[in-house]
Amino acid sequence: MGGTLAVIPARGGSKRIPRKNVRPFLGKPMIAWSIEAARAAGVFDRIVVSTDDAEIADVAREWGAETPFIRPAELADDHASTIPVVSHAIQQLIAKGDLPQAVCCLYAAAPLVQPADLMAGLEELRTGRWQYVFAATSCGFPVFRTFESSPTRGVRMFFPEHFSARSQDLPEAFHDAGMFYWGLTEAWLRGDPFFAEWSTFVRLPRWRVQDLDTVEDLDNAELIAARLIHCPI
Repeated sequence: MGGTLAVIPARGGSKRIPRKNVRPFLGKPMIAWSIEAARAAGVFDRIVVSTDDAEIADVAREWGAETPFIRPAELADDHASTIPVVSHAIQQLIAKGDLPQAVCCLYAAAPLVQPADLMAGLEELRTGRWQYVFAATSCGFPVFRTFESSPTRGVRMFFPEHFSARSQDLPEAFHDAGMFYWGLTEAWLRGDPFFAEWSTFVRLPRWRVQDLDTVEDLDNAELIAARLIHCPI
């Protein structure tokens, strides 16, 4: 397998937590944690930040990433999804003569990602069995026992056929950790989805996976990150 590329998507228009990608997190801009993890992993030929925002670009360069292009507005709104953004980044680099074979999308707001996670993902991709490898963790409660509230506030199971099943007899379920996605360049460019038979995952412990959608989420993540700093895994 040839060259490896990290693409860190970091648009400026975060709505739920404004300026999240450069918000201070334990004394550093949020995006700095992802850049430092990528650099410490030692597996990337290039670390590129895809952004539409001048401040984010400045911060990214300050912490050691490249910003060789500006992401167009149509790929920086609230509806922009990961695969087209990464595909655009790859196409920009191909146009300048750089053709990577393995590309890792590493989210800018992933301060709990560890260099060893990124290394494990690349090792799995290099087996030749997969088009994508991403970070995931197990669900803390059996998803087949979940329910929703009906319009009348009653309870309606999503999987009523499992009403009588014991939790220990149900399949273990996993969810995306929202940290990184390794993929073959051709898979990104084709727009192949992540969740399919051609993908596998690096399993992370549940305690190290935290969504960052609210200020409370950020507070929880800072507590976990502080633990990692003082008691590295």
